[in-house]
Amino acid sequence: MERYEVNDETLAIVACNEKLSRVYEDDKSFLVKNNTNKIMENSCEYFGSSLDGRRKGTEAMIGINYKAPIIVEESNNLIFFPTSSIRNNDNSWISLNHFKKCYKSGKEVIVEFDNQVKIKLPVSVGILNNQVLRSSRLDSKLRSRKGKKTF
Repeated sequence: MERYEVNDETLAIVACNEKLSRVYEDDKSFLVKNNTNKIMENSCEYFGSSLDGRRKGTEAMIGINYKAPIIVEESNNLIFFPTSSIRNNDNSWISLNHFKKCYKSGKEVIVEFDNQVKIKLPVSVGILNNQVLRSSRLDSKLRSRKGKKTF
């Protein structure tokens, strides 16, 4: 597959190399012939923005511009966070909506999702927990803004 847009079943987009990614959905995983950031860029464009626009939105909402989580699509609160700088070819993206927990396994981290799917990533537990915290702040801000009705 060459084109993929994230959706409410997407758990993670994991970098295989600079031209190939593995997508994990609720009940399957498959390869996409694109890097993780291109998939996120395509997804943001599909929902009417750009990856850079979404990153600027995050900065405006919660003041984070490095390893910023992004709102891919507002109505379903599709929020994803990167595991490292998006300049890195080994950057992966995790769905906040499906994230359950993470724990150390040797030099890697096991990420467990709410449907019991587990994946290994080459990052630290501290980095992932920090990204979850940032993403939760973004989610909270988005929900509070949605709750305020303006006429």
